[in-house]
Amino acid sequence: MYKALVYVTLKPSILDPQGTAVKKGLESLGFSDVMDVRVGKYLEVSLEAEDKQDAREQVEEMCKKLLSNPVIEDYRFELMEG
Repeated sequence: MYKALVYVTLKPSILDPQGTAVKKGLESLGFSDVMDVRVGKYLEVSLEAEDKQDAREQVEEMCKKLLSNPVIEDYRFELMEG
């Protein structure tokens, strides 16, 4: 059994209106030192696999096919046993 912690973020060249709104909200609350905010997704995926390499390959495919949009998003993941 493995657990993948998947982080999906917009590519740096893509505008992030949600991040801009959060930044403005933080500024209105007095957090004037905030330089930038980017909003993304965090997912936890539990899966069964023969070994860590198999789990890594499965999660890679999940990210490419469904969990991220490769045109506008980047992803990274951490894989844990147990």
